[in-house]
Amino acid sequence: MFKTFANAWRIEEIRKKILFTLFIVLMYRVGNAVPVPYVNVSYLQEYFRSLENTVLGLYNVMSGGAFSSATIFALSIQPYINSSIIMQLLCVAIPALERMQKDEGEEGRKKIASITRYVTVGIALLQGWAYFVLIRNNGLLTADGQSVWAAIVIIMTFTAGSALIMWLGEQITEFGIGNGISIILFASIVSRFPTAVITSVSNISAGTLRWWQGVLFLLGAVLMIVLIVFVNDAERRIPVQYSKRVVGRKMYGGQSTHLPMKVNMSGVMPVIFAQSIVSLPATVVQLVKGSNLTPGTFAWYISQTNTWTYVIFYALLIVFFGYFYATIQFNPIEISNNLRKNGGFIPGYRPGKPTSQFIQKVLNKITLFGSLYLCIIAAVPYIISIYSNVSRQVGLSLGGTSIIIVVGVALETVQALESQMLMRHYKGFLD
Repeated sequence: MFKTFANAWRIEEIRKKILFTLFIVLMYRVGNAVPVPYVNVSYLQEYFRSLENTVLGLYNVMSGGAFSSATIFALSIQPYINSSIIMQLLCVAIPALERMQKDEGEEGRKKIASITRYVTVGIALLQGWAYFVLIRNNGLLTADGQSVWAAIVIIMTFTAGSALIMWLGEQITEFGIGNGISIILFASIVSRFPTAVITSVSNISAGTLRWWQGVLFLLGAVLMIVLIVFVNDAERRIPVQYSKRVVGRKMYGGQSTHLPMKVNMSGVMPVIFAQSIVSLPATVVQLVKGSNLTPGTFAWYISQTNTWTYVIFYALLIVFFGYFYATIQFNPIEISNNLRKNGGFIPGYRPGKPTSQFIQKVLNKITLFGSLYLCIIAAVPYIISIYSNVSRQVGLSLGGTSIIIVVGVALETVQALESQMLMRHYKGFLD
């Protein structure tokens, strides 16, 4: 692998793209260290230690710790991700947007991207205002931060930072290597890994964490990475045969091919959605009652993540959103109609409804397998925390969700780099 990247580095154009990507990531990390004015950062970080298992804790992980430090990039890419999800759902629900996306080609996709940017700014304004209210209500502002001018400065800084991250991501996509937003999310999560490692080593040295527990956790992380790599490229290939047809004096068709269906076609989105929803009770309890929770009460119970009830509810939500996203992204009826229009058919099934029913049946099976795979990866850290304190000792940044994102983005970036090299007739990744 190192030799392969060394070969890629020798190609001047690819080297410039890699350097440009690294420069943008550096700018993002610098922005993560610049706090907004009028906020008492030390008190804010102390406050966020009690919100580690809530939605706000998830936001903090996704932002690389910037959310708990109230930096100019505190909102990170969350507004853009939310905007993209909303637009994706609206394109399915609103026929006009669906026609714009499918029928108008590249021009339609540009219009959808432009609308997504405006929605991102709107969501950033709302989230920036909500974050300011949270800071103000908990007395985390400085003495100079009680004015209306301070509120405007803080909210607009958060919004501008989110818009700047969106622009940086688009620059990576256009002039760098890989998907820009994914690269920024990757950098945010990976930036917390050194802290988690240092914390683990300190706990082992202090005796609060046994060395064999740390080794087992590390071994489990490696096994999860292997599983993610294996399932990420797994697909169910449905054989497709095209009938021969004569057009003018030429004969077309007659070849055999396949219809690929990825086992995990929805990626990590079901996990992110499920974790956001399952963390809502803990978030509400922490914001309303704070640390005044009596052990054994209902409010205390629903705020705990180290219970089987939490894990089971979490897994069920992952399965639900797995099917939900698979239904949105893969339409068996549309696939069946396209096959029939192009003279293709699945051997053993008549074109039309029988073909769509067979594709739907296969889709249900592989979606179930993909959802169970996501459940295993996402729930293992919580199951470990039920029986031990290892998960808490090593930090949330090494959770299943983070590992899925990091490995997925790494594989996606390697594939993008491979495509760049193959376009230049270079066989570095094929040797």
